[in-house]
Amino acid sequence: MSRREPCDVAIVGAGVVGSTAALALARRGLRVAIVEAHPPATWLAEAPDLRVYAFAPDAQALLASLGVWAAVAAARVQPYRRMRVWDAAAAGEMTFDADALGRDCLGHIVEHALLVDRLWAAVGRAPAIERYCPDKLRELDQDETGTSLVLDSGLRLRARLVLGADGAASRVRQLLGLSTDEHDYGQRGLVAYVRTERPHEDTCWQRFLPGGPLAFLPCSDGRSSIVWTVADVEAQRLLALDEQRFCAELTRAFDARLGEVTEVSERQAFPLRRKLAREMLSGRVALIGDAAHVVHPLAGQGVNLGLRDVAALDAMVGDAQATGRDFTAAHRLQRWARARLSENAVAAYSFETINRVFSNDALLPTLIRGPLLGLAGKFPPLAQFFWKRAAGL
Repeated sequence: MSRREPCDVAIVGAGVVGSTAALALARRGLRVAIVEAHPPATWLAEAPDLRVYAFAPDAQALLASLGVWAAVAAARVQPYRRMRVWDAAAAGEMTFDADALGRDCLGHIVEHALLVDRLWAAVGRAPAIERYCPDKLRELDQDETGTSLVLDSGLRLRARLVLGADGAASRVRQLLGLSTDEHDYGQRGLVAYVRTERPHEDTCWQRFLPGGPLAFLPCSDGRSSIVWTVADVEAQRLLALDEQRFCAELTRAFDARLGEVTEVSERQAFPLRRKLAREMLSGRVALIGDAAHVVHPLAGQGVNLGLRDVAALDAMVGDAQATGRDFTAAHRLQRWARARLSENAVAAYSFETINRVFSNDALLPTLIRGPLLGLAGKFPPLAQFFWKRAAGL
């Protein structure tokens, strides 16, 4: 069995969160190994990825500090300047506006594949990062000084700290024996790109329907990316509709806020679940991103939460280095894990509560939620508070 020189940090999973963690920790002067099962496909401008993110300002700032954001922005991103949220069953609307909040924009809409492509390229250029790809984690064994990883290729790695960034079906979490708190919403998120009669106004639009929220996210080519949360059976029905009928139903569901929906791309639907690891740390192995928390896509916060895991870990490492201390000391890792576990749980259950309150036609929630949206819309400090929470500011 082949061995490699010990490294400071080994990261399993090279998606958005894992690659960002590798770059951030390498910038701290750490030797990093990153293990990934499949090299990412090259991003192609002519083939937009259906999976997009509402990238928050703190996530953008993190990537900018790592020298990656400029390459992403040069390829294709769409800033959004406003968010408008309203309810299909009750009066009241909440609006977030960049001008009112003293910002150039509220965030950016970015394709998943583009982010992964640019991050992977940056990882490949970093001399302190060793890539093991294609390869997979087979075994994980800890002792008092570090962790040994055995890969499918037969390679054995040794690291002071291991990060599991390998997604919702995390192999790292499985090997650690960490349990999860899970809930299947019985819903699917239907995604597609659409064209509308009127321009999207650089605005993220979200309408709450009895079956779930419907979001229109602005894209740089004038189209909008939709995320339509519906029951499993309804998702199958909508996927089976021809383009004309689907556009007509989508127009009605969206209350024709941008006029008629005139064109739709390929459609896909993915199941929606909450999946929270009950612990994010076991010894010198930590979980980040979807390996630790899968949340409802209601607010587009999943990737932002994962990058906040990274930002907090990066700050902890920096603080330890500034005082000449060991960043892998148990109390430091535990403090980081407690803080992130708490914030991620609060976020996950908050999104779930909002979805439950707004995605039904029961009398009491219907009577309450319209005035709540109206109050937030008419009281700028309240809207500013909500936005700052979502933006990580």
